[in-house]
Amino acid sequence: MFYRDERLALFIDGSNLYAAAKALDFDIDYKLLRTEFMRRGKLLRAFYYTALLENEEYSPIRPLVDWLNYNGFTMVTKTAKEYTDSMGRRKVKGNMDIELAVNAMELAPHVDHIVLFSGDGDFRPLVESIQRQGVRVSVVSTIRSQPPMISDELRRQADNFIELDELRDVVGRPPRPESSYAQTSNSEVEPETESAD
Repeated sequence: MFYRDERLALFIDGSNLYAAAKALDFDIDYKLLRTEFMRRGKLLRAFYYTALLENEEYSPIRPLVDWLNYNGFTMVTKTAKEYTDSMGRRKVKGNMDIELAVNAMELAPHVDHIVLFSGDGDFRPLVESIQRQGVRVSVVSTIRSQPPMISDELRRQADNFIELDELRDVVGRPPRPESSYAQTSNSEVEPETESAD
């Protein structure tokens, strides 16, 4: 539930939201997403968190990052670390949880409602702490994918769970073909952990 006069802030875990939307077979239209939450309350900030690959001549996420930066989103990025695991596989580590948590704690005294776009169970203590400060927290993710993209603990802790699939008609667009430039512009660095827990 949203109140028109409440001060809102969005915290978007980019890789988590991308994975949830992909599991539901649609892309996020970030202009529509921002407009929708401006309609629901007084949107003070919309943060977007993502890791970027270093030493890449072209990063597939760079066009999205640039667009968001010029269109009302506060971008929080850091360089992802590449490494080879014990099996010889190339892995990318790009976890933004601490950055998101610090920003949410800093902004909490200035807002009435925080909307967290993530299903990562690691955020449950953050949500609980923000709630103790008198701030309502809604979490946007999905239980309609297999497996569900939100941890049960996070869903239970939130004041409100918003099913991403129910926002499809408001903030979604059909996925573009894999060969399309736009599809690659939404690519995200996978978070270090793969599960929602």
